[in-house]
Amino acid sequence: MKELWDISPPVHAGAPVFPGDTPYQQQWCATLAPGCPVNVSAITMSPHVGAHADAPLHYDAQGAAAGDLPLAPFLGPCRVIHALGCHPLIEWAHIAHAVNDTLPQRVLVRTYAQAPAQWDGQLAAYAPDTIERLADRGVLLVGIDTASIDPADSKTLESHQVIRRRNLRVLENLVLDDVPEGDYELIALPLRLTTADASPVRAVLRALT
Repeated sequence: MKELWDISPPVHAGAPVFPGDTPYQQQWCATLAPGCPVNVSAITMSPHVGAHADAPLHYDAQGAAAGDLPLAPFLGPCRVIHALGCHPLIEWAHIAHAVNDTLPQRVLVRTYAQAPAQWDGQLAAYAPDTIERLADRGVLLVGIDTASIDPADSKTLESHQVIRRRNLRVLENLVLDDVPEGDYELIALPLRLTTADASPVRAVLRALT
C-alpha cells in the first residue's frame, strides 16, 4: 500500500473557527441501551470547520454550491511547496523555487512550522498575483494550511475573487506539518451538499511511487 499523509485537522468541539462562524457541536440523539441497538448523533457546524473546499457560492452570489463542484480538481497529482514564515502574503518569490515546467495542476502551500490549535488572526494568505501566475501555468486548485487564502480581516477577498474569475478550486485549513516538499497524489473530495457554500473534506496525500 502506498504511504499516506492525512492532511486534515481533527474536528471536535474545540476546533478553531473563523470568528463568528458556527463551531462544531455534537449531541446524542440515541445511545446504546436496552431496547436501543445503536448510538446516533446530530452535529451542527459551519462547512468551513476543519479541512474544507470553498464553493463559488461562498464568494459569488450566483456561484455554484458545493454539491455542484466537479470532482476532478480535487483528485490527482499535486505539489506541496514550503513557504514557512511568509507573512502576511505568499508572494511569488516564496514559491518560485518549486515552480517548473512539470508543475502539477494542484498546488498546496505550507506556511506554518506547526499548525496552531487556536484561531490565528494573523494567518498567512495568498497574494492575488501569486494565484494569477499559478493559473497562468495551468493550476486548477490551490490549497493552504491556514483558514483562508485571503487575510483574516479582508473585506474585499481579492484572492477569492481571482479564483472566481479564473475558475480555480480551493482547499483551506490543511495540515502540512509532516509533509516533505514534493509531488503527491491529492485526494480531497467535497460532499455533495446541494445548497452549501463549502464542504468538509478528508484530505489525504498519497506517495506517487
